Amino acid sequence: MRKKPIKVIVHDLMQKNYAYYLTASMGSDFAPDFQPELTPKQMLELGVFGGKYMTDCQKEFPKNWFAKARLSHAKHDAKLNYFQINASQSLGEWQKHGWIYPEDPRGWFQWYCRYFMGRRCSDDARQIKRWKAIKRHWSAVKKNCYAGNLACRRRQRQALLHWAYDARKI
Repeated sequence: MRKKPIKVIVHDLMQKNYAYYLTASMGSDFAPDFQPELTPKQMLELGVFGGKYMTDCQKEFPKNWFAKARLSHAKHDAKLNYFQINASQSLGEWQKHGWIYPEDPRGWFQWYCRYFMGRRCSDDARQIKRWKAIKRHWSAVKKNCYAGNLACRRRQRQALLHWAYDARKI
């Protein structure tokens, strides 16, 4: 854990004057049952969410996360995804299903980036439970694809990348 909490104040298109504290060390002090295979930086470099994620909130996170990130400021572009396929649902769908925590209006990946940075909040247990539930897609890919066949079940593989599972290893 950090010796002294660090206050972060967010000003982007979806949040104004939202403040949170980093109370854990970056990239460590994770819950024992939460062991993501990819860091946010690795995910952004591989290509997730059609590049249309976090294009307006880079000041909140380490600059090096974005040095090689595959981003699209204009619109979602599935070609920027590692598996070059759309595996995302719209923000409206996430809101409709109640999957959005008010403090993280962009969804799970925003929560993960902040968690990775060291924020701990009341939504951690729910988000970790959701992360664990996505693992079922790993089993489906493994069951239906030959090892190393990255062309098999690309949508599921891309979805796994969106949840910090390294789908290139299946």
